[in-house]
Amino acid sequence: MQQEAAQRESEELQHVQWRPRAVSGWGVPQLLWYLVFLQPIITEVHLRRRNVQFLFIRFSAWQYAGTDKLWAGLVTTLCEGIRHHYGALPFSVYSVLGNKPATRQGCCHNEWHCRRRVCLGLLALLAALGLGVGLLYLSLGGHTPGHGGPSGSLLKVFGGAATTLSGSGLLMAVYSVGKHLFVSQRKKIERLVSREKFGSQLGFMCEVKKEVELLTDFLCFLEIYQRRRLRVVLEVTGLDTCYPERVVGVLNAINTLLSDSHAPFIFILVVDPSILAACLESAGNMKGTADNGYLFLNRTVTLPFSVPIMGRRTKLQFLHDAVQSRDDLLYREITRKPGAAGGSGGESAQLLAVQTQVGPERGQGRIDAEAARRIQEALFCLHDERDCLYEYVPDNVVSMRRIVNTVPITVRLLQQQQQQGDFGGPTPRQAVAWVVLANQWPCRLSWALQCLEDRQQTGGAPEGRARLWDVFRDNSRELHTMTKALQNVLDLDGDPELFERFLGADFPFTVAEAQTLLRCTVNLDHSIRRRMGLIRAVSALKPPSPPKSPARDAPHAAHRTNSASRASPSGRAAGQAGEGHNAGDLAHAGQAMASGLSALLSRGIQARWALNGGLGGQQEARASPSAQMGE
Repeated sequence: MQQEAAQRESEELQHVQWRPRAVSGWGVPQLLWYLVFLQPIITEVHLRRRNVQFLFIRFSAWQYAGTDKLWAGLVTTLCEGIRHHYGALPFSVYSVLGNKPATRQGCCHNEWHCRRRVCLGLLALLAALGLGVGLLYLSLGGHTPGHGGPSGSLLKVFGGAATTLSGSGLLMAVYSVGKHLFVSQRKKIERLVSREKFGSQLGFMCEVKKEVELLTDFLCFLEIYQRRRLRVVLEVTGLDTCYPERVVGVLNAINTLLSDSHAPFIFILVVDPSILAACLESAGNMKGTADNGYLFLNRTVTLPFSVPIMGRRTKLQFLHDAVQSRDDLLYREITRKPGAAGGSGGESAQLLAVQTQVGPERGQGRIDAEAARRIQEALFCLHDERDCLYEYVPDNVVSMRRIVNTVPITVRLLQQQQQQGDFGGPTPRQAVAWVVLANQWPCRLSWALQCLEDRQQTGGAPEGRARLWDVFRDNSRELHTMTKALQNVLDLDGDPELFERFLGADFPFTVAEAQTLLRCTVNLDHSIRRRMGLIRAVSALKPPSPPKSPARDAPHAAHRTNSASRASPSGRAAGQAGEGHNAGDLAHAGQAMASGLSALLSRGIQARWALNGGLGGQQEARASPSAQMGE
C-alpha cells in the first residue's frame, strides 16, 4: 500500500503545479492559521485527486479482552492514533474553532473560503480590548488632578467593562483549546464507559458517534489542506481469541464507523473465519441475526482475502528465516557451559540436566559442541529442499516457530539419553521428523502410542522392529468408533493422507525408535493419551449380552412355523391377485403342491384301510385328510 501511494504521488505531481503541504515542523503555524480563519470547500478538483496517503494503526483486541466494551477500545485506539500522528494542538484547535468542510455545486477551483464571522468577531474582541485598556489608562493616570470627577469615573467603568468582556472571551477560547489539549477523546470515551449503567443510557452511543464524526471532519479538512486523499487503515488482530460477545461488539463498532459513506476508514480483520463464525453463532444477542456466521461475515466484509497456500520456495524461505531468528537465549541455554548461568538453576536448566552427571569442563565442552552440531544438522533438515521433511510442515508461521523452538530441546535430551549407554538410536533427522509428527498429528500419534502401551501391559507387545504405522493401522477401526468422544482432539490433526505417507513411506518409525523418542518428546500433550486410555478402558468394561436358551426359544420357533404355514395359502392368493405377470408360475407351483398333498393323503388312506377295515375304518379314513391338513 505504501508503494502504491508513492507511485500515485509521483504520477500526480507530473500533471499539476502545486505540491502537498506539510503538517509537521514549520508547517504547523500555517496549519493553525488555516484552522482558525479559513473554511475548506470540497471541489471537483479535490475529488479527482488520485494521490493518497495511508495512516496505519494497529489494534490488538487481546489487550482489551478483559473490558466490558471491547469496541470502546477500538474507537479510543483510532482517536489516539490520529491524535498522535498529527499532534494534539491542531486537533484541539479544530475541536474548538474548526468548521466542517462545505460543498459547492458547479466547477469551483477555490478550495478555501474566508471565515468572515470569525475574523470580525476576533477583530471586535481585540478592538474592545484595546479600547478598554485605553479607557482604563485615561481614567487612572492619563488626566490631570484638576480634571477628576464624574467623567473619570465614567471612563473607568466603560474601560473596565470592555476589558473584562473582551478578555473573558479570549480566555474562554484559550481555555477550551487547552481543555481539549489535555483531555483527549480517549479520556472522554473512557469516562463515559466508567459511568455506572452506561449501557442503558440512550445518549451514550450518540456521544461516541459525535466524537467519530468530529474525527472524520478533521481528516477531511486535512485532505484539502495537504492536497491528497487520506485513508486510515486500522489493522484488527487477536479478535479470534476473545469472548463471543466481545467479537460482536467489535463488529458492531466497525459497522458504526463505516455507516458514513464518506468515512476514510479501512478495516483489515486478521482473523480465522471459522472461529469468528462460531463466535457469532454462539453469541446470545445475535440470535436471529447471525444464525449463520458466514453469511453475517459476508454482509460485513466487502473485500474477502484468504491467504493462499505457500509455495515450495516461500515455505523454505520462511523456515530458513525461522531458523535464523530463533531465540538466542534458548540457544545459549541448551549449549551453555557449566557455571555460565551462576547458581540460579531454573526449571529449564533442571529439565535439560535430568539424569546427567556433570563431568570435567573439557568433557562438558565437547558434549556442548556435539550438541550444537546435532542441533544445526536437525534444523538444516527443515529447510533443505533436497529433503522431503518441509512438505509436512504447515504453512502457519506460528507452527513453524513452534517446531523450530522445540527441535533444540529434543535433540539435546536425545543426546543425553545416548550418553547413558545407548550410543545408537535415532539420528537428528529422525528427531526433527518426530517433532513434526507430534506437532501435526498429536491425536493419531497418541492413539498409536496408547495402543502400544496397552499391548505391552497385556504381554502381547510387538517386536521392536515392527513399524509404528502397522500398530496404528491394526487399531484404526477402534479409533473410528471413538470419533464422537474425541472430536475436539481429532480436530488438532492435519491431513490423514499425509499421516499415512509420513509413517508408511518417508519416515517408517519402528516401535523401538518410538519408545526412545517418546522419552525426549516435549511438544506432545500427554493428557490426550490419558483420555484415550480411559475411554478405551471404559469401552472394554461393557458386559456381554446374555446367551439365549435353545429350549426356551424352541416353542416360539414352532409357533412361528405354524403361523407361517397357516398364512401361506392366503399369502399365495394375495400374490396371485397383486402380481399378474407371475400368475402362471404361482399356479404351476400350487398344482405341484396339490398333487404332492393328494399323493400323501392317498397313501395315508390306504394304510388306514389296511389297518382298520370296515365302516369304522372308512370313517376314520375320511377324517384323516382334514387332520393331516391341520397338522
